[in-house]
Amino acid sequence: MGSKLIAPSILAADFANLQRDIEMVNQSDADWFHIDVMDGHFVPNISYGMPVIKAIKKHAKKPLDVHLMIEKPERYIEEFKKVGADIITVHYESTVHLHRTLSLIENVGCKAGVVLNLTTPVSVLEDILPKCYMVLLMSINPGFGGQKFESMTYSRIKKLRKMINDQNLDTLIEIDGGVNDKNAKQLVDAGSDVLVAGSYIFQSSDQLQTIKNLKALIS
Repeated sequence: MGSKLIAPSILAADFANLQRDIEMVNQSDADWFHIDVMDGHFVPNISYGMPVIKAIKKHAKKPLDVHLMIEKPERYIEEFKKVGADIITVHYESTVHLHRTLSLIENVGCKAGVVLNLTTPVSVLEDILPKCYMVLLMSINPGFGGQKFESMTYSRIKKLRKMINDQNLDTLIEIDGGVNDKNAKQLVDAGSDVLVAGSYIFQSSDQLQTIKNLKALIS
């Protein structure tokens, strides 16, 4: 796999100064924008929808990695493409016909990925892996930023990495939840490729430097 990627989570940005925070990510060593969409049903929180993503896209100079924490995501795939999604990940637990939903994402011209909640075994993905550009493993219970990282994630990454290697695939592994300078290197050593970091980046006093340090840790 190529270099390891950092995707700052916009959920942790300052929404009154969103353009400023987007410009910061543009200038930083980060690779993607991670965009969490929550509907208040699949997860207990509501985040933001199409108008905000459209506004982010207008200023973003890096790909938008859109993580749909919503029920029946297949209803909105075309809309998310229209407002600027480059990568769309859907929860295994949120869609009945996963293969069809991933095909929908590919058909609109986005890269398709699957997200697994903390206690969904990685083995459920064995047959669908060839269709996944990326698998996102939640390292917290989804729905709120700022939660503590769950260490069971390391063994999950290793199991998933083995499955990917056994099938000779180049599917990326992304980790979301509680990522910081204490666990970033371990996560990459375990086999992950993309780290999502929210509060850790946006609550730091020097965001550019924090991203730079994180990137150096995993390079």
